[in-house]
Amino acid sequence: MNYYNEIKDKLVKSEIFDKVRDYAKERNKVITYYEIGELLSKAGKEYGKNIIKKYSEKLIIDVDKKYNERTLYGMRKFYEVFSNAKLNALRSILTWTHYRDLIRLKNIDEIIYYINISQQQKLPERKLMDKIKSHEYEKLPENAIKLH
Repeated sequence: MNYYNEIKDKLVKSEIFDKVRDYAKERNKVITYYEIGELLSKAGKEYGKNIIKKYSEKLIIDVDKKYNERTLYGMRKFYEVFSNAKLNALRSILTWTHYRDLIRLKNIDEIIYYINISQQQKLPERKLMDKIKSHEYEKLPENAIKLH
């Protein structure tokens, strides 16, 4: 019996399982936050702008303190930005942390650019934020921007 190979195989399987589980968890979070954003958008139209404040006060008590106004506004903004037909298919490619940074941008083409390079270069959120802060998109020649 080769104990080393057996140990290695178990560790590799465990690492793969962890990565798959983390991916599924993050994908679920993105989908859930998009759906919550949609509900918040509809609730705001029906009940007014203060609904997010009211909901956050209740959610902090009933669910978790992380569901404060800022977080709920972010979810609504995520829905509003990614319900755009040009972006809808891209909304489940990255993590919620990536999207939280991207929804602050105003230009849809810029958002698409950063999604594409994040995916191609497998950028962690911090590296993506560095690229956004350095205004990498704005420094690109016009013809490079058109390549999505």
